[in-house]
Parts: sequence; structure tokens; C-alpha cells
Amino acid sequence: MIFIYTTCKDKKEARKIGEILVEEKLAACINYFPIESIYHWQGKIVKDKEFVLLVKTLKNNFQKAEKRVKQLHSYEIPCIVALPIVRSSKNYYNWAKKQTNK
Repeated sequence: MIFIYTTCKDKKEARKIGEILVEEKLAACINYFPIESIYHWQGKIVKDKEFVLLVKTLKNNFQKAEKRVKQLHSYEIPCIVALPIVRSSKNYYNWAKKQTNK
């Protein structure tokens, strides 16, 4: 099991991407919430309000989920990283596995 972490330009984009990933069974669950970011972009330091999208899925879904996020995302280079889950409850893992099986 992994978390896929990505940032989105706003709540609407985060919700859209999250809903599609869940509908297509590429994610068992999505959390999204506002953050403030500071980063370099095109030679400038940018201070921005964004939304984090935290995707709960299985490791073997990463490539398909990454491809889908890239298709739906407005950013030229979206942050899409996989974070390993060291442990989870057996019941939650089984539920997530069931939700992402096609």
C-alpha cells in the first residue's frame, strides 16, 4: 500500500482528479486539503495556495494512477510522488485492496 502525494491548483481540480481516481478504481480513498507552498518556477520564487491530494492505493496502481493524474492535471510538471506505508491495519488494507480491484 502507498500514498500518492500531489498538489493541485485549487479545490475543484483536486476534487475532480480524486473522484476520477476513485471511480476508475485507481484509488481506494482520497483526501484533499488546502496548503501554502513556496517553490521556484520559471526563474522566480512563487508563494502559492494549493490543495494537496493524498491518494490511498496499492503499490501496483502507481503507474496507472500517475498517468491518469498527468492527463487530468493543469500543471506542466505536477508533483506526483509515492510514499510508502510502513504498516496499516489488516482490515484497512483488505478494504483498500477490494476497492481497487477491477
